[in-house]
Amino acid sequence: MPDLLLELRSEEIPAGMQRKAAGDLKKLLTDAMVEAGLTYEGAREYWTPRRLTLDIRGVTARSADVREEKKGPRTDANEKAIEGFLRAAGLASISDAHVHTDPKKGDFYVAHLVKPGRAAEEIVADVMPGIIRNFPWPRSMRSGVASTRPGALRWVRPLQSIVCTFGPENEETQVIAFEVDGLVAGNVTYGHRFHAPDPITVRRFADYIEKLERAKVVLDAERRKEIIAADAGNLAFASGLELVEDPALLEEVAGLVEWPVVLMGTFDEGDLSIPSEIIRLTIKTNQKCFVTRRPGEETLSNHFILVSNIEAKDGGKEIVHGNGKVVRARLSDARHFWTRDQRDLPDLETLRASAEKFGLDLAKPLDQRMAKLDALNVTFHAKLGTEGERVQRIRALAADLCAVTGADPKLVDRAVVLSKADLRTEAVGEFPELQGIMGRKYALLQGEDDAVATAIAEHRKPQGPTDVVPTDPVSLTVALADKLDTLVGFWAIDEKPTGSKDPFALRRAALGVNRMLLERKIRVALTSVFKAHGPRVVADIKSGNARAFDEEQASDLLTFFHDRLKVYLRDLGARHDLIDAVLAAGPSSALRAPSPRRRGEGEESAEGAASFSPQAGRRWPEGSDEGQATSANDDLLMVARRVEALTAFVTSQEGLNLLAGTKRATQLLAAEEKKGAVITDAVDPALFALPAEGELYAAVSSATSDAAEAVAREDFRSAMEALSTLRAPIDRFFADVLVNDENPAIRANRLALLGRIRAATGTVADFSRIAG
Repeated sequence: MPDLLLELRSEEIPAGMQRKAAGDLKKLLTDAMVEAGLTYEGAREYWTPRRLTLDIRGVTARSADVREEKKGPRTDANEKAIEGFLRAAGLASISDAHVHTDPKKGDFYVAHLVKPGRAAEEIVADVMPGIIRNFPWPRSMRSGVASTRPGALRWVRPLQSIVCTFGPENEETQVIAFEVDGLVAGNVTYGHRFHAPDPITVRRFADYIEKLERAKVVLDAERRKEIIAADAGNLAFASGLELVEDPALLEEVAGLVEWPVVLMGTFDEGDLSIPSEIIRLTIKTNQKCFVTRRPGEETLSNHFILVSNIEAKDGGKEIVHGNGKVVRARLSDARHFWTRDQRDLPDLETLRASAEKFGLDLAKPLDQRMAKLDALNVTFHAKLGTEGERVQRIRALAADLCAVTGADPKLVDRAVVLSKADLRTEAVGEFPELQGIMGRKYALLQGEDDAVATAIAEHRKPQGPTDVVPTDPVSLTVALADKLDTLVGFWAIDEKPTGSKDPFALRRAALGVNRMLLERKIRVALTSVFKAHGPRVVADIKSGNARAFDEEQASDLLTFFHDRLKVYLRDLGARHDLIDAVLAAGPSSALRAPSPRRRGEGEESAEGAASFSPQAGRRWPEGSDEGQATSANDDLLMVARRVEALTAFVTSQEGLNLLAGTKRATQLLAAEEKKGAVITDAVDPALFALPAEGELYAAVSSATSDAAEAVAREDFRSAMEALSTLRAPIDRFFADVLVNDENPAIRANRLALLGRIRAATGTVADFSRIAG
């Protein structure tokens, strides 16, 4: 079967766009081919800085004929109807139509139409101009003389040539000729811009990739990455060093070169006094170079690895010299930032008011930067006030959270106050990626407690599903307060994620809170947090941009947390229906939480360990509503533990049996309620007519009491075991008892008894939502 080779060659494509563009090209073309009736055995995309290439194997030579029937009017229809049918079907005469008979509708005309298939070459030539013209580049440009015309081709960089050949492996290929803005597809490409500028004629992919290799172009990006990584590692090893790996930089550099040549440069050893993070980012950001270090050491060496796109005649000496000059100049700037950030600001007298507001010591450089941040009224968000106002809110929330994390309130307050200070440092101004990292370094330099410095570095963690969760109580408290303030704030101004759009990374923030609560075993009633913190946020919001943070907003934000929790627990192996069953469980006095306790006091339970097995930790402080769990399932740690217990239970045989009985009860109740029946809470034993009723009543009463006590102890596995005793009485009840008795009082009493089953199992989950 024939193979298709396609190459779109242009000037240099930005490295960050190449991989996605090649994937987009493959999807667009293969989807168009399939839609047109072609099939193929396999397709692979390739990319370099100057070309996007597709190798599509085993393409059918032509699409299949399409046969269809077009139904016409009855045979006794008037002449105009028949003429309209002939025109629509493309028939010359009614004699070309077939007559079909329907027992109900009688005889009618049918046109048997055959739409002949098309050659693959014709299909590709037909779809490619549209794909190229409408290619989804994030940014594109017009170029050349044709760019002045309306509708001129837009491409990421000027498109220079197109290769499109088609043919079987062992036969001569042919060019699929099509034209886009004066560029005609052919079989001629070009190799490396400097080493092989002459035209290259190609036939199929095998000789295309071979000729490009001879022309100093490594087509496969993954192979370029392997070459760079291996050569860089070997070059570092030869100098007694090891390469500091950087996958993102490796991906970028592989997109900057077609023929990678690895070289080593140096900078002044005196620049090693600059923090390693600054050195690494300076060299990476400005020169796209890798750094090295001595084996086993954390600090860097003064050697760096660069990747050239040419084999220089002097072995790369001038390239190394030029890059070295730039690196040294950039590091000189970095050293300047580093030293200036440790000096006093020139306008300390203007910062006294801000220093008093936050309790800052203006003898310390980092305190000065925080005072400066507040004094300048640096905006956090146009509707949510300044960074200084936000820090004050986070201080108040973090103080509340200390009771559930066990952190030292003084250390937490100090960490919050200094957490944003490095935004005013010159190092972070040059390299925003260093926010927190530089704050920690400056905090240690001015003698801050290690816990405070660590919290400054970690207050934005976790920033993704693979990022680490803070472990120190101070860091954990500050990180929780920071993310919760963000979420409550954006909910207060109604700036929520919509569809795939989440410009403020609120989904990531909610997932981070969920991970901290579950992985660090923190118990907190989120609804109480929202209601306590909402007024603080609203007070800072510019007039007209918010309403009072009410019950509806708190409930909506909690639902957002539940959605993130579902994703997190499913990733850990929990079933979606069990998560829904727990979250849908109704309110119950049995779910009241005990008084707060320190982590480790009665922490272990009889529950089995599922793969998502968090244990109980501290709880929101006692007092008013905050000391109680709510029916809204806002204690996410307890939600996870209930899902764990339910998972262990419903996968056992007794759990499956009980599930069948309870689902029968809930379904029967739902059917009666749909008819308008009211299920009462009161059960009258005097109305029992059969022994099975009394047996079930006694079993439900006992199981409800035992389950409630177990839930109060937060021992959900024992609660499920208590409920499992209902299995046999429920089976006997449905075997012996007709619920819908003719006597209305008896029927209502039996429905109330079934309602007791639903209420008992509802202390842990809504069993009606469990599949199976």
